[in-house]
Amino acid sequence: MSANLKKTLSELSKRGPHRVMEGDLGFTGLPGKVYTPAEGNGVPGVAFGHDWTKSVKDYHRFLRHLASWGIVVAAPDTEKGFNPNHSGFAADLETCLQIVAGVKLGQGNTTVSPNKLGVVGHGMGGGAAVLAAADNPKVKAVATIYPANVAPSAVAAARALDIPGFVIGSGKSDLFNAGNPAKLAYNWKGDVVYREIANGNQQGFSEDTGFQFVLGQGWSQSGARETARGLVTGYLLHQLAQDNKYSDYSEIEAEGPKVTSFSGEELAEKAGFAKDDAKF
Repeated sequence: MSANLKKTLSELSKRGPHRVMEGDLGFTGLPGKVYTPAEGNGVPGVAFGHDWTKSVKDYHRFLRHLASWGIVVAAPDTEKGFNPNHSGFAADLETCLQIVAGVKLGQGNTTVSPNKLGVVGHGMGGGAAVLAAADNPKVKAVATIYPANVAPSAVAAARALDIPGFVIGSGKSDLFNAGNPAKLAYNWKGDVVYREIANGNQQGFSEDTGFQFVLGQGWSQSGARETARGLVTGYLLHQLAQDNKYSDYSEIEAEGPKVTSFSGEELAEKAGFAKDDAKF
């Protein structure tokens, strides 16, 4: 019997039980924000990377959502211009992990375990998350949401990335054709989960709905954003918090409402490979 996400996905798509506190990364010399549960000892911590030309404020609800489920999030507000340095952004994500794992957070009542670190990103930030994980042996898992192409190549980095990965791809057309999430997943060395969400794509995940409305991309994707939040939350709670209640979120072929999972030949086809093609 295949794993089924139906029972818990609705719950995880809504706010969690923890009170959330926000802080400024500026005191460390790195622009950005920290979102943390008000208390918790040895909780998971992740760095989050934004998409091209976006900023941390465009993900406020998502980052607070993760913190409400007991996950500390540090998000650098850097490389927001038209010509970002992807390697530099990946380095900023690594710096975020060092910060959250090294200090007490909130009002001193929250600490992050150095053994529960992950990287999350959307679009450009999804590609940078892979680069950051490839350079940091302390990272235990990666979640990428509609990852875009970056330089150096995240696909090439994924071939050597022997840790669990979660990739969300698009269930509808991508206006800018910014990346090939299925190709990234297909090239992942470690265990990888690849899912697509009905009516969701890269342009609709961030929360700057005014910009999305101009593009004709945003208003219909609130449900897809909720689903993506729930999927990422469940995956991180299993992989980093080691909560087996959410083990289905790490199952490659799990089923869920408006969620389609791909593996094997199906994933190869989505990635643009013939049946017997080698990974590239």
